[in-house]
Amino acid sequence: MSRTALITIAQGTEEIEAIAPADLLRRANFNVKIAGENEIITCSRGVKIIPDLLIEQLNSDVEFDIIILPGGRTGTLNLLNNEKLEKLLRKHYERGGWIGAICAAPTILTQHKLLPKGSPVAAHPSVREMLVEYNYSQSAVVVHERFITSRGAGTSIDFALKIIELLLSKDTAEQIKKDITYDN
Repeated sequence: MSRTALITIAQGTEEIEAIAPADLLRRANFNVKIAGENEIITCSRGVKIIPDLLIEQLNSDVEFDIIILPGGRTGTLNLLNNEKLEKLLRKHYERGGWIGAICAAPTILTQHKLLPKGSPVAAHPSVREMLVEYNYSQSAVVVHERFITSRGAGTSIDFALKIIELLLSKDTAEQIKKDITYDN
């Protein structure tokens, strides 16, 4: 059985934080779907991504093993304000699904009160002041319960490899690391 992942993107999403997980999870044979707020997403550095489907088209009964929220300040604000995504995240977590968030996106988890106060969290230093009720970590990746958080574009590969390790196996993550000649 193949693992499934949903990556949500919006205008202003940080491209590396969306594409690195999509690429590496697909290398690990995850069935990855990218859902966007529009038919063409212009990311934070001007890269355009055509999502597989629109967030509005997502049925909250469709189950994924993990939902991934890339960051980028504007992209994060756009995802935070998407009511359909908020409902989807709540239902997904109540069902026992994993949630990954990177860069500014962990603030989506805190604003929607999904991540319990006091939990350890990694995020971009620019949003640290928004996380005073949490245990902010400077680690590249932090795992707490079924939340995987990470700091930013530079930790995107570590973030994706941790997802693969936790949802598939350490051996699979190590093999992909070797395949892409990642020595970090």
